[in-house]
Amino acid sequence: MEKREFCMQQASGHLQWAKIRCLYRKAFPRDERKPFSIICSMRKKGKTDVWYFSEKGKFAGFATTINSDELILLDYLAVPEALQGRGIGAKMLESLKKTYAGRGIFVEIESTREGADNLPEKIRRKRFYERAGFRELCVEAVVFGVEMELLGLNCKLDFDGYKAFYRDEYNPWAAEHICKVE
Repeated sequence: MEKREFCMQQASGHLQWAKIRCLYRKAFPRDERKPFSIICSMRKKGKTDVWYFSEKGKFAGFATTINSDELILLDYLAVPEALQGRGIGAKMLESLKKTYAGRGIFVEIESTREGADNLPEKIRRKRFYERAGFRELCVEAVVFGVEMELLGLNCKLDFDGYKAFYRDEYNPWAAEHICKVE
């Protein structure tokens, strides 16, 4: 059987989940990771999609989303370090944009304010999303103690709408841990 060049599918099977979980732990700092069990629980409830990406039959990354009828929060997106810089992340975003066509997509990124730690890395991440068409939503928030800014694609979202999304689609308790940056 010929292996497709680039493929996106819902995560399934123990091996795919193990690869996703391992990359999740490597790619995201502890203070930005929710317990993986929450992602699994939300998926079972139909609120979260967990996507497994492969290229030529080999694991190329994953993405998780939190979904409403009108908006998608791209919660996590990661490519293994050895594969970064090869355009895989851009392919992943294009696949997600097609899958969620007709709905706005937004992402939280660490603040790119002057003086932020690891500023060059954060600016590089922001530019990655901007190349894919995402634009600043002019919403800055502290999410569980981490200063974030929002970028969106085909959507408008203010702070109150952002907090309401968390309350309605994720968890009211989590919404209470989001504060506006003054």
